[in-house]
Amino acid sequence: MNEPKNAETGGKRFRAARIFSVPDDVKFLDTLELTRLSEAFSAWTARAGRPDVAVSRNRVRLIFLMLRHTGARLGEVLAINDRTDVNLESLSVMLGGGEDGPGREVQIPAELGEALAAVFDNPAYAGLRGTLFRLDQGHVRRKFYERAEECGFTKELVNPSTIRRSRAVELLRDDVPLPVVQRILGHSTADLTAAFLHLPEDQRRKVERQVLTRETRRTSARNAFFGRVAHIQRGDIQSIVTVESLGGHAVNSIITNESLKNLGITEGSFVTAEIKAPWVVLEACTDMPRSTAGNRFQGEVELLRLGELTSEAIVALSDGTRLCAVVTTQSARDLELHEGQKVWALFTAFAVVLHME
Repeated sequence: MNEPKNAETGGKRFRAARIFSVPDDVKFLDTLELTRLSEAFSAWTARAGRPDVAVSRNRVRLIFLMLRHTGARLGEVLAINDRTDVNLESLSVMLGGGEDGPGREVQIPAELGEALAAVFDNPAYAGLRGTLFRLDQGHVRRKFYERAEECGFTKELVNPSTIRRSRAVELLRDDVPLPVVQRILGHSTADLTAAFLHLPEDQRRKVERQVLTRETRRTSARNAFFGRVAHIQRGDIQSIVTVESLGGHAVNSIITNESLKNLGITEGSFVTAEIKAPWVVLEACTDMPRSTAGNRFQGEVELLRLGELTSEAIVALSDGTRLCAVVTTQSARDLELHEGQKVWALFTAFAVVLHME
């Protein structure tokens, strides 16, 4: 995928993603594909028929998540002592060390911290504490390749080295300065170092935390679909942009051609599609409603707050995405809205605002 090649100068903020591109012969997984792989590991773990099998599978899942979010080498992850190297208060993990040097501290996202906390509190893992990640490399690779087959990926794409490379690409496309990426991955040198200024340690940690927070917000924010631009249909004044979200939803947005150019949106770009709550219309029916709204998603009313004049309904979609709709209380009563009810959430393509990542 081609990225814009001119960086901003003249005092404006430098954006690495604007000059960063990946050669065609470099194999990696993008954010959507990494998410599909994460979901495959979760489903595989949930399918375990016995408690001991569930524990075994979950250990492999945690190894994958550690690789996916830290970009570490497989050997580094398998060497982690979960009693001494994992700090859930600071959401960080110590990697490397020994003969290779003093090691490095890498921050982890809150979702991985929560998964680890659940394991640490579970009596079923008590006998494994300290050696939670100590599994045979061959066994881990075989389980990775099995999940790859489930997702339709080749073994090469789910090799631990490819996952490590994928994390580096993801961070660079997220405008993370090269010295930060270099530090996270534990590289001794980095190409194009002269193009970047040295970052003090406190600034590096701040950048890491901002990126992790942004990644968490992408998958948890209401009325926000983060994903990849799958198609752009250009018109004379406006264009229809179709965004494929992390959860597999297709969201259509209509924006002006001028905005398309100013934002630098092209097919393959990663964007966030946002919709204001008052623009979301609810329909209480089983079949897909006939409507001119270009975006229609079925979900379940997770929460309903009835006010004197207006009411708020939170609709959970199949992938966990939550849409908030604000309707009049009279409309909520007419629809007989209630928690647990299946509804359709609709909004027009004109109501979708795109934000470039």
